[in-house]
Amino acid sequence: MIEEHFAALSEAAGKSVSWSPKIRDWGDQLAAVLTAGGRLLACGNGGSAAEAQHLTGELVGRFRNDRQPFSAIALHADTSAVTAIVNDYGEHEVFARQVRAHGRPGDLLVCLSTSGGSQNVVTAAKAAHELGITTWAITGPSPNPLAALCSDAIPVEAPSMATVQEVHLALVHALCTAFDDALGVPT
Repeated sequence: MIEEHFAALSEAAGKSVSWSPKIRDWGDQLAAVLTAGGRLLACGNGGSAAEAQHLTGELVGRFRNDRQPFSAIALHADTSAVTAIVNDYGEHEVFARQVRAHGRPGDLLVCLSTSGGSQNVVTAAKAAHELGITTWAITGPSPNPLAALCSDAIPVEAPSMATVQEVHLALVHALCTAFDDALGVPT
């Protein structure tokens, strides 16, 4: 079973190479938004929340080498806001309400979902569209509602959710590489 898992991961990662041009384009767009004073918001549930926070941590901190910090917020990380929103508005609004609070036209929302059907992430993407925020989805196999709704998407074709999540981490790192390259950060 372990060997099968690594074989599936290798195959899914190999297929992801085809997304390289899109990731470079995303890195260029992200650099343009953040250097102009915009913000990146990111959301996901469970392992996808961890990937969202990993992405924002790399942007506020650094990825490869030192550079200025940029505004990036993982929407699940404010536990007081999350629990208050869930209590007062329900779980479907947990990210959308924060998008409405923190997002501005021209910002970016990165939505991560292994299924592509997480209702609270889909609702966040809808709220972002209402505000003029560009939405990118990193999902599991397509078609799925989130990939269809977002401005652009990278659906990972893999047989298991674990493999999808593992490839999502590689995509996050690839986006950070593209972002640093767009900024001219030395390798």
